[in-house]
Amino acid sequence: MNQVRVGMIGTGGISHWHARQLKELDDVEICAISDPSPQNRENIISEYQLEGIRQFTDHKEMLESVDLDAVVICSPHTLHFQQAMDVLNSGCHVLIEKPMACSKDEAEQMIETAEKLGKVLQVSYQRHLQPEFIFIRDAIASGEIGKLTSVTASLYQEWGQGTAGTWRQIPSLSGGGMLMDSGSHIIDVLLWTTGLTPVEVTTQMQKHNSPVELDSFTSIRFENGVVAGLNIVGYAPCWHETYVFCGENGGIFYDNGKITIRRLGEEPITPQLPKQTTNQDKSFIDAILGKHEVKIPGQFAKEVVKLTEMIYQAAGYSPLESEELKLS
Repeated sequence: MNQVRVGMIGTGGISHWHARQLKELDDVEICAISDPSPQNRENIISEYQLEGIRQFTDHKEMLESVDLDAVVICSPHTLHFQQAMDVLNSGCHVLIEKPMACSKDEAEQMIETAEKLGKVLQVSYQRHLQPEFIFIRDAIASGEIGKLTSVTASLYQEWGQGTAGTWRQIPSLSGGGMLMDSGSHIIDVLLWTTGLTPVEVTTQMQKHNSPVELDSFTSIRFENGVVAGLNIVGYAPCWHETYVFCGENGGIFYDNGKITIRRLGEEPITPQLPKQTTNQDKSFIDAILGKHEVKIPGQFAKEVVKLTEMIYQAAGYSPLESEELKLS
């Protein structure tokens, strides 16, 4: 395969990032897009010079009408499962936006289908490919700060204010609030950099009169005794992302892209990081072409879904059920 023929399901905000990155690749042709919104389709066509591309309102019609090798899914969360299954069963590889699915059962079915059909299933957790987080993961694994003892992961974002009136605050489409959406990236970092398995969580959530939760504060105990605090704050005035990884011999502090290593009684160290060499779209295409293994496989992304489910269950909160009760 010299040219990978790509279709896109969903042409809203995040799809523009994927379209830009795909357009940078010589071995990719964006052949078709599917979105119920004519305005969304027109926006991406005009911004990325996709004139003449096949357009569809329904993804199934696109899959039946166009010869594709791969599909990028950028639709609302609760649509991911069925769309991914349709794409895989049509014979295409899948790059899917986070969260991979809204339940562990859905994630497992997607993985099983991709494996059975021999298709690439990659989830768009871009932090796996960013030097800052690769450094953190490698430093923890190599014992740079000794045995890990605790982690704090926090994201503050004006999510509630920015998503009001959009599908992200409609539970039947979003599957949850800030935790299910932007928070999925933070859960991903927490699990991927540490390799830890959660065994117990307690959590508090606040909706601030929204249809979905905006703030969640979660305490996590991992199987080897490491404890963690996960703070996802969607009712904030700005974006701020921080992580602190404490170990027996030091700590790694991440603050909005800046990394500092601290050890007791010593001056802080700011490590030099290499430049980023790939992104979620390039790595997806390279995996299809056999240049390397899948960088962000569904098997890992399933662990993010599992912990997200644990947190909602611990809070006694089901966004989908709460909407059903409200509507009944």
